[in-house]
Amino acid sequence: MKITNLNPAADIGASAWHVEFEGRHLLLDAGVHPKRIGRASLPLFRKLDGVDLDAIAISHCHLDHVGALPIAVRRHPHAQVWMTEFSYFLVERVLQQLGQRDDPAADEAGVREYPLFSHDEVENIAPVFEGARYNRPVEWAVPARPGCPHASPTLEFFDSGHVLGSAGILVQGARQRLFYTGDVCFQDQTLLKGARFDDVRADVLILETTRGEHPGKGDTRRPRELERLLACIRATQQRKGSVLIPAFALGRTQEILGQLALWMSTGQLRRQPVYIGGLGRVFTEIYDLQARRTYRHHPGLSLHEGLSLQVLDAADLASLKLTVPRLCVLTSGMVTENTAAHDLALRMFAEARHAICFVGYADPDTPGGRLKDSQPGQPFLFSASSGEVRRACEIHEFDLTAHADREELVEFVARVNPHVVVLGHGDPPAQEWFARELKRRNRRLRVLNPAPGEQVET
Repeated sequence: MKITNLNPAADIGASAWHVEFEGRHLLLDAGVHPKRIGRASLPLFRKLDGVDLDAIAISHCHLDHVGALPIAVRRHPHAQVWMTEFSYFLVERVLQQLGQRDDPAADEAGVREYPLFSHDEVENIAPVFEGARYNRPVEWAVPARPGCPHASPTLEFFDSGHVLGSAGILVQGARQRLFYTGDVCFQDQTLLKGARFDDVRADVLILETTRGEHPGKGDTRRPRELERLLACIRATQQRKGSVLIPAFALGRTQEILGQLALWMSTGQLRRQPVYIGGLGRVFTEIYDLQARRTYRHHPGLSLHEGLSLQVLDAADLASLKLTVPRLCVLTSGMVTENTAAHDLALRMFAEARHAICFVGYADPDTPGGRLKDSQPGQPFLFSASSGEVRRACEIHEFDLTAHADREELVEFVARVNPHVVVLGHGDPPAQEWFARELKRRNRRLRVLNPAPGEQVET
């Protein structure tokens, strides 16, 4: 088995792996790098020149895992495209969002490559997408290639508990089994239950390492952090302030909305409108439609029925009065420019009664990251469009990650007992921690950490 890391940078970046397996070729994920512009954000697809892909398998619908899928299909039009049935319901909407938007940073840098694909191209390739149920193996290399004596290998999706539709992917052939974790969460969230990886067995494991720099195991972290978030919302509203919660449109938004609905239903938070973004509304509708078919808590909870949701577009944002307390869960977890989260944050900076609450990761080089690092009253560069600003409002951070803690992943490796672990989807210090710890616990284990574009053989 040969595995090539197609991420263009040595960080979380654009998730994509080429697997050469018993004479077949598989692409695991096709993401875009969130910190790069234009074609530089794409996986290293040139490494696939001359390769005839049999299939593309998508772990979930976050852009760093699926955002380059139209480019991959354009280059490999005969490849099958597999994902879970829940991701199948989401993928077109996610790709349409990326395909129709311009990038102000690209314009500023003189990059004229946007959009990377068109709205029509997404519609044209959508018929080749296949949705599979969890724990139902599907053949992905049919018909068999000439010279391949083995039966067609299979793909099997295991619920990874990260977002709706997310999966670890088992690739099983005649001689070897490969398991790709994708992004995994072993702890229960408010809505989604933790990963169901108990039956996974594999010879080779491609392992995410996102939280390699975060010690501790989060058995009690989430309840504690949710208590802090509730107390922050109540205290802010008691002083007549508004609360902004920037959140990724898919996954984090719905988890936060679910928690707000539960607090309001039990009287812990007063009933009130919750302002959300348009894309957050779209994905929330899908969460509601699939609620009873999903492995989750509160399957009878409809977020639209449990909350008074108000979609906040640009015009509404300009007229939204902050003289009364508002509760806003707005898409763009990193508070990027030209989003409602960015513009509302600017309006809130001047008054100490308001609070901005981060419930997920924000890259230090984004407006959200710079805002988290800012000090009250001290000038800082929020964004290119805002220039240097000062803030008086409160900033809070809550660790409500949808990624497994590092100790949980090390324990998972021990349960699976593979011969080889390939590290990916983490910053260098995180990957270095995993390499040290896995070798410390099992000196016979081969731990590989391929650089961008590097191929390893297992």
